[in-house]
Amino acid sequence: MSAEGSIEDEPLRIRDSPTLPEESEHSRNAVNDESNEDNDSPPREHHLMTTRELQLYWQNEKYDGKPVRLLFQIHSTRIAEDFLSKFVLYKIVIIKTGSFDGKKVFIERRYSDFERLHRNLLKDFKDEMEDVVFPKKILMGNLTEEIIRMRMIALKDYLGELYAIRYVRKSCQFVAFFIESELGEGYSCIRGGQYKRATETLEQVLYLQEKLVEHCPILMVPTLCALVVCHKDMDQLEKAYETGMKALELLQKHPRHKYYNPLLDTLISLAYKLGKDFLSLREKFENGENRATRSSFEGEMITLKELVVKERVPTD
Repeated sequence: MSAEGSIEDEPLRIRDSPTLPEESEHSRNAVNDESNEDNDSPPREHHLMTTRELQLYWQNEKYDGKPVRLLFQIHSTRIAEDFLSKFVLYKIVIIKTGSFDGKKVFIERRYSDFERLHRNLLKDFKDEMEDVVFPKKILMGNLTEEIIRMRMIALKDYLGELYAIRYVRKSCQFVAFFIESELGEGYSCIRGGQYKRATETLEQVLYLQEKLVEHCPILMVPTLCALVVCHKDMDQLEKAYETGMKALELLQKHPRHKYYNPLLDTLISLAYKLGKDFLSLREKFENGENRATRSSFEGEMITLKELVVKERVPTD
């Protein structure tokens, strides 16, 4: 253990500090006692906290009440090439402000992806986007360092302007721009039995969804269920169970959701194998409301894996 690490674990005595949450009631009761203390008496030790606990406390105080919003940055670029031409890939990172954000996921998009997003958004939000400036297409010299640098700034500002429009940032078109490509790759890997690669990709998607769909968290359920299938098939039963319980929590008020019963069925099996409480899960599965949901296709209930595999199947 380093010297620095050992310091963090030592109790830190805080004197005359602002009132902490857990001591507030005690301090109110002790006001009169303090007023009677002699001036020569040593200051009372209000609280014992480790350095790490103190840092976390003040970090929470600092961010308490600050609005959480997203910042979009073009971190870097690289030039790629297909069989037709060369093009620039822009590396985008989304940063969540107002709280500590340790989950930074980078995605790459080319100018044509931004262009497609703009066209799609104009179909539904033309009036709302009348003041939004989209960077113009450059036919010649678009691979020069100066043009790339200017476009990085312009595209970053463009994403910020879109996010500032409430209806736009909550739209499926806006969210899809950041996750659609990766989602397609993840499900394709599942269908190909490449569960490790699918897990890595879908976990990145989930990190992005946690930032982008806070207004509708249930949109994360399919991704969570896909991860359950991956972990289960890789024999990572504990991870599969934990991920599945997160999805179930989002589905508590949506028992008729197509993932609800298949997820519960899988969780019952996982809980039984792991020695966890499967009886309460079975009760949810067998309650009257769910029996009514299943009655129309009794004996034909699709499994969670079958449901996941059918997600985003390419259509001709």
